[in-house]
Amino acid sequence: MGRSHRHAAAALIAVAAIALAGCSGGNSANNSNSSSGGGTLVVDTAFSLETGDPGRNYVPTGNLVLHAVYDTLLTFQGSDSSTPKPDLATMKQNSDATEFTFTIQDGRKFSDGTPVTADDVVFSLDRVAGITDSKANFLMAGITVTKVDDKTVKLSTKTPSLQLPAIVTNPSLAILNSKVVEKNGGKTDTSDTAKSWLDANSAGSGPYKLQSLDLTQQVVLVKNDKYDGSDKPAYDKIVVRNISRSSTQLTNLKGGDSNVAVDLSGDQVKNLGSGFTVNSAPSAETLFLLINQDKNVGGVTANPKFAEAVRYALDYDKLLELAGKGSVQATGVIPPMFPGANKTGVKQDLDRAKAALAASGYKGEQIKLQFPNDNPVGGVEFTPVAERVQEQLKAAGINATLAPAPFATEVQPYVKAQEAFSLWYWGPDYADSSSFLPFGPGQKVGLRAGWPADADPGIANLVTKAQNATSVDERNTAFGDYAKAMQESGPFVPLIVPGINLASSPKVAGLQYNVTWTLDLRTLHPAK
Repeated sequence: MGRSHRHAAAALIAVAAIALAGCSGGNSANNSNSSSGGGTLVVDTAFSLETGDPGRNYVPTGNLVLHAVYDTLLTFQGSDSSTPKPDLATMKQNSDATEFTFTIQDGRKFSDGTPVTADDVVFSLDRVAGITDSKANFLMAGITVTKVDDKTVKLSTKTPSLQLPAIVTNPSLAILNSKVVEKNGGKTDTSDTAKSWLDANSAGSGPYKLQSLDLTQQVVLVKNDKYDGSDKPAYDKIVVRNISRSSTQLTNLKGGDSNVAVDLSGDQVKNLGSGFTVNSAPSAETLFLLINQDKNVGGVTANPKFAEAVRYALDYDKLLELAGKGSVQATGVIPPMFPGANKTGVKQDLDRAKAALAASGYKGEQIKLQFPNDNPVGGVEFTPVAERVQEQLKAAGINATLAPAPFATEVQPYVKAQEAFSLWYWGPDYADSSSFLPFGPGQKVGLRAGWPADADPGIANLVTKAQNATSVDERNTAFGDYAKAMQESGPFVPLIVPGINLASSPKVAGLQYNVTWTLDLRTLHPAK
């Protein structure tokens, strides 16, 4: 499933943990001297956190924390999600995009002072591939890691893999101090037992070190004095607290009990007042309608003309009103911050919708619209969106009956392709346009809509072209063609890319949103 579905699953576990602002004891912004440098930075966010072990992490709060503690071979700088830059290593690739050679930069060392070597890279990546209880080991699928010399490693694939540079930026593929981790149970196979040690200690080379981790309360990071990368640690301590309610996050930020709030809504940031910094941007998540193409599941929905009718029946501007600051219309299955995304989205055309509906064979029967009703995405509640979709479809002659259910109930029929008509969401597995190829015919999400590869050979061929491209220009063109074709036909109607609203107090500068680690703790520093 996409990242957003893993976030929802983690939220079901974390919802029982009510973390109140007063539980932090001395870990409060009121106890810091961050305005004059150093001191303590306090960040409030609703936890999706499972471990401090990078190789077993694959949830948003884990990415946020571990990106500050561990370096990866490459990284994204600031809010950019299109061009991986050197982190621990520089990279060269062959013309076929099947061999990627990484050279560790001079002087890089772990927090205990030992140098980062090729052995550490090989161990770290092979460990993710080998521990079967890792949610992230699919990232290493088809990738072979080979040591060239003490400072050089080669990653090889059998087919072109221009997405590999983006994949290795993921905090799950962080580089660990292999000797330390091996002493504490680290292996590259199923016998690995290092998780418990990594939940209480860190073995990274990032600007901060893990001091303590409580999955339901808070994570405490401290400055790594031996850090020699570009983002020097600006704080002595960072406290990331689990504050599940955005209203409490807002109260804490305005009252000075925290420095940064991660999960505020568009309406909440409007009322922050002067002095506060707000970073509002489209997230990488997309809300979309699924229209099943299997007659045995959907009946009339399987006629492509029915999907066309739905696509042009909707008033996307009116839907966007429900999403708040930072949100934009989804212009296609690829969100706007990724290469290949469509520049503009579909516009409502009721005449075209009614003509397509007449051609579909639809006779006015009730169509059940299923959706999860307990897991907002980017502050967007699904029920109001479904109600507005229902109202707009009715104006075009389509009668939809709303069928909400808890995420835990609804996710299985969605995954098993048993829903005729549903409202869902998708987020990238890593920051690259290829994370949205699963919508294609015969791909993972396409199959959930009963859409096999032979249902649309043309789009299936565009998926293959995007996967096998060996140059950036060729690849971007292929993704553009794919996004355009998917918006013109197919069983998905993208609706909204919800916004994300980060906010910081006047004491803090450097607020940056990133689609993988959400808030970049590395770039935060005391305001001058």
